Amino acid sequence: MSMNNEISTAISTSGLSTLIKKTLKQKLAVLVPDWEGRVLDVPASGEVLAGACVVVAFAEEVPKSAWAGYRRIIKISPYARLEDGGADQVEAWSAQLIEGLHQVRLIDEEGGAFTCIYLGSSDSDRVDAGSGMLTRSLRFGVYVPEDWGTAHADTGDGWLAALQGWTQHELGSDWSVYGDVWPGGYDTPSVLWRMAGCSTSVAGTSALEVRQQWIGHVLTDHSVLSRHTVTRLVEQLAVQARLAVNETESAEYEGKTRYVTVDEVTADLQTDAYLNGQIRLTLQQRIRRPGTNVPFIREIHHSKGME
Repeated sequence: MSMNNEISTAISTSGLSTLIKKTLKQKLAVLVPDWEGRVLDVPASGEVLAGACVVVAFAEEVPKSAWAGYRRIIKISPYARLEDGGADQVEAWSAQLIEGLHQVRLIDEEGGAFTCIYLGSSDSDRVDAGSGMLTRSLRFGVYVPEDWGTAHADTGDGWLAALQGWTQHELGSDWSVYGDVWPGGYDTPSVLWRMAGCSTSVAGTSALEVRQQWIGHVLTDHSVLSRHTVTRLVEQLAVQARLAVNETESAEYEGKTRYVTVDEVTADLQTDAYLNGQIRLTLQQRIRRPGTNVPFIREIHHSKGME
C-alpha cells in the first residue's frame, strides 16, 4: 500500500470514528435522561468530573471480519455519586445500556449503519480518584459493514440464490435477505446467508455428493421476533426437504432446474445474531463425476471351448 493510500485510509477511518462516537453519544443521551445530556469524552489531564455522567472512549481496533466489516471496541463508563446510590445506580444504568445497545442497529447522520455488541465489563467497579464517584467500564464492539457496492449483488451461486429466494418467499417483502456479507446501509429485519464450508465425497462409480455448510443470521430490533423467526426458518427448512436451483455454471445442466437436499438444520438462539449467526444448515446434491464414462461392457471372457 502506498503512503497516499495509507493516509487516505487513516482519514477515512478517523471520519468514521467521529460519526460513530457522535451517533452513540446522541443515543446515550436518550437512553438515560438522568445524565441530563452529560455524555462526555475522556476528561483532559487534571479535569475533574462533577455530577452524574457517562464517558465514551475508543479502545482497540479489531481485525476486519469478512462478512461483518470494520470493527472497533468502545468503552462506555457511567459515573454515579456515592451519596446518590453509588453501586446500585451504576448497576441500573449498566442494565439500561446493555438493553438499549446490545445487537442494536444505529444510523449515523450520513445514512451509514452500524451494530453494537455488548462484550462485557473490562474491570471491576472503582472509585474515581478525582471526583470520588463510582464507575464501571462496559465494552461494546461496534461493527460497520463495508460498502461493497454491487460487487456481491450477484455472485452467480445457484445454491445461495435458492436460499435467498426461498427465505424471501417464506418471510415476505418486509424482510431484506442478503448473501455473503452485510452490505453498507443494511436494513432490519433482515437475514444474511453465507457459506461456511463445503466438501465432496464419492457416491458410486459415476457420482459425487457435494455438501455445503451455510450459516444464517437473523437480525431484528426485537429479541422475541428474532427467536420466532429463527425457529420458523429451521422448522420450515426441515419440512421443505429440498430447494430448487437454477443451474448456470455447468453447460451440461444450464437452464435446467436441479434440487439441493436439506441434510441437517439446527439453531443456537443464544449466539450473536450479527457476527456469528443463529442457524447452521447443511445442503447436499449429487452430481455426475466429470470425465467418467461407464462402459456398457466392462470385461470380455473368452473360452476355447466355445464354438
